[in-house]
Amino acid sequence: MGAWGIKALESDEGLDVVDVLREYLEGFKNKKVITLKGIINLMIEEGMLGETFEDIEFLYDNTAIAISELYFDFKENGKLDYDDEEEGETTFSKLEKFSSDKKSLKYLIDYLTNIYNKVPDEDGEREIVDLWYDNGQNPSYEEWYNHLGSLIEKLKVEYKR
Repeated sequence: MGAWGIKALESDEGLDVVDVLREYLEGFKNKKVITLKGIINLMIEEGMLGETFEDIEFLYDNTAIAISELYFDFKENGKLDYDDEEEGETTFSKLEKFSSDKKSLKYLIDYLTNIYNKVPDEDGEREIVDLWYDNGQNPSYEEWYNHLGSLIEKLKVEYKR
């Protein structure tokens, strides 16, 4: 896990999510609207998310968190700031809308809640939680865990709208 902050998007795996989304959007030069449902389905198709909640692994968990962060980045800032300015890229800056639906919001609420509740895989662990906790040695664990809880609460507010 290469991470430089507590957010999923502040990790190598989080940037992989951005790259998958970038490649997808580049196929639609004039795409101005993205949907939460579309991104979730794209990540499943690309092997970045499991097909069921029983498919538990670090990458899938990090991807679900990263999708939530992307959604709220857009909601709060009106844009996704991931264009490569040196390359003159405008893939993300062209986006005008990031829409959601109840089913996709519920999916992310349930997914992130499973991580928050440390629902284990078949080996009895939740790798992302174990890596962040690091046997109580990671001083950022509580901040990461609170960030996860905050995302869940924000998703619940969106779901109720």
